[in-house]
Amino acid sequence: MANRPTDLPGWVYVPASIGAAFVVLPLVGIAVKVDWPHFWSLISSPSATTALGLSLRTAAASTALCVLLGVPMAMVLARSHAKVVQVLRPLVLLPLVLPPVVGGIALLYAFGRMGLLGRYLDAAGVHIAFTTTAVVLAQTFVSLPFLVIALEGAARTAGADYEVVAATLGARPSTVWWRVSLPLLWPGLISGAVLAFARSLGEFGATLTFAGSREGVTRTLPLAIYLQRVTDADAAAAMSLLLVAVAAIVVLGLGARRLAGVR
Repeated sequence: MANRPTDLPGWVYVPASIGAAFVVLPLVGIAVKVDWPHFWSLISSPSATTALGLSLRTAAASTALCVLLGVPMAMVLARSHAKVVQVLRPLVLLPLVLPPVVGGIALLYAFGRMGLLGRYLDAAGVHIAFTTTAVVLAQTFVSLPFLVIALEGAARTAGADYEVVAATLGARPSTVWWRVSLPLLWPGLISGAVLAFARSLGEFGATLTFAGSREGVTRTLPLAIYLQRVTDADAAAAMSLLLVAVAAIVVLGLGARRLAGVR
């Protein structure tokens, strides 16, 4: 049977297989390392359940904050041609390439007790650093660019034709925003929100630097895994697999939602 024009050359599958093995092999290594007879007791310990619950709550809060801030940011980046917007765009996306520890230090210098804004908040009795709020802010800082990129791409792909038509027919800007712009961005919003949630769930460096590691307050699951790897390797492996499973459920949920949308 002749090859179709869209068929890939056979050699492409070799590096693709190597890349897939490179990603899958470490995950298999975790699964092999897990003490399966005691797996449930390891992941249901008070420290593990507390850390997981805190991770899920803060990741959900940071995702909501990313949506609240990221949707307007993405639309401004996609629609505005102002020079100041084009200059600010690399700064908005900078957390994508910053080491998380640097992000944590930056947050500390901004919202910490002696930070640019933190000193005034502290004088008003509002303390952010080393609190659960600090965890949410750290997760938002590193996750926001993921949502912005997804939404900006969706907005550029959708174009502005429908919005122009709605405005021409007399719709107010707010009506165009709610009735036209947001429905067009819905698939990109779902993708971006899932990416932001997954990134928040796995955040470590910025959280440790800005929020510390206080059990029940700032010790998320990644921090608990890091601490357990020295004192209890079996518990660290079990909690690592738990985190992988939660992330996989989030990603698979996105895939199922997209397939449902296609159908």
